[in-house]
Amino acid sequence: MILVTGTSGALGGLIHERLTALPDVDVVAGTRTASGDARRIDFDDPDSLADGFAGVTVLVFVSAGYAEDDVVLARHGAVVDAAAEAGVRHVIYTSLAGSGDRLSIAVPHRWTEDRLVGAPFDVTVLRNGLYAEVPVGLALMAAESAAATGVFSAPLGDGRVAVVAREDLADVAARVAAEAYADVRAGRRGRHAGRTYELEGVAEVGGADIAAALSTAFGRPIRYEPGALSDARVVLTTVGLEPYQVGHTISIFSNINAGFLDQRDGDLPALLPTAPRPPLDLIADAVRAGGFVSSSVPAASPR
Repeated sequence: MILVTGTSGALGGLIHERLTALPDVDVVAGTRTASGDARRIDFDDPDSLADGFAGVTVLVFVSAGYAEDDVVLARHGAVVDAAAEAGVRHVIYTSLAGSGDRLSIAVPHRWTEDRLVGAPFDVTVLRNGLYAEVPVGLALMAAESAAATGVFSAPLGDGRVAVVAREDLADVAARVAAEAYADVRAGRRGRHAGRTYELEGVAEVGGADIAAALSTAFGRPIRYEPGALSDARVVLTTVGLEPYQVGHTISIFSNINAGFLDQRDGDLPALLPTAPRPPLDLIADAVRAGGFVSSSVPAASPR
């Protein structure tokens, strides 16, 4: 049996959805609050994990990064211990791409990878690149202002970031999990065992690229102007984010500014059945879906 954790979240839900569509795959969902056929898998309640992992041979361990680092370390340590105790044969962990080593969110990912090294089961580490939702979110936050002024401003400097569609990462995770499951059932150690895959995006996105995507969505020119990190920090503290989320977001912006997140080489294309989804198309689609279309844009000329 394959169990996918965090299926109430975006990535875990997509992975589970893909696995349930495959033939000859026995898969179950894991959520903090069990409902329907889902098992209760609550990382904050280690006692729930023993029953939750019973009978599981392949575990898709979706990282639980929405908390302070000490909380995440405790959660992930409990998962590793419980998987070992339950006799799980293969764990697939969704980590962070190598280009993100300087990001503040990297610490719990690297700690978890270290914990998995000594575990008594096979491990595959999926080092996921930053989601395309990063520039998509920036575009949506700035869409109304950009429509009114013809200017998109963000604290990215001249830097660019290689981003990847969450759907592509789910496709890879589902493929690796299904193949690992087939290997376990056949009694063999498969080709994904002991592997770390770098799943960087293959297209870089910067401020000018986001402005171009907004231009496409609006049907009129939008230009990019770099903003200041200090101004971004002030804004982020007013939109309901937790303090640690503000720090992590500024860390991402700072790394983009410094040119540390533009890595494009990796294993993503080889593990996908088709070419990766273009992030600029995702940005334009999100703006249109949000109701920001050319018919609603003021007629003022861009500066």
